[in-house]
Amino acid sequence: MAIIGYARVSTTGQSLETQEGRLESAGVEKLYSEKRSGVDAVRPELRACLDYVRDGDTLIVTKIDRVARSAADFHSILKQLSDKGVSFKALDDPDADTSTRSGKLLIGILALIAEFENDIRKERQMEGIAKARAKGTKFGRKKQLTDEAIHSIASMREGGMTVPQIMQDTGLSKASVYRALANN
Repeated sequence: MAIIGYARVSTTGQSLETQEGRLESAGVEKLYSEKRSGVDAVRPELRACLDYVRDGDTLIVTKIDRVARSAADFHSILKQLSDKGVSFKALDDPDADTSTRSGKLLIGILALIAEFENDIRKERQMEGIAKARAKGTKFGRKKQLTDEAIHSIASMREGGMTVPQIMQDTGLSKASVYRALANN
């Protein structure tokens, strides 16, 4: 049952000393620190910390925003910790403590809010897509094999060009060239 700490600051100009000092004062036995933006999905020290913690351990941070990029990210991290049997505590918010019933309740409420935010964002996105389609906006990659391209490829082949030569001339893949030849 170890107490593990994680500290993070956003820029190289900021100092980790304050967070590290507070975490050490809280009894942290192993400390992971990094200078990375909170919106950066790649946080190697956080990944190493999450891989290191074991059943019965407690992960401590100074503030919740030091560990997560968003509410959804926070929920995901808490799920990983819970699955491993690891408690979570934030020094600046003593109620955010998954080793207590009320702390679990608070974390559960935060997770529901994150899920609600995600659902609203998806609804807005789908509404935007529907409006764009109604205006005639096309989605996805532009069609490479137009009727004109198919006729052009057929003419090249009839003119004696090999498939690799056609590929080089048109910039299409082998599969696309053969598909064009089959559709001619």
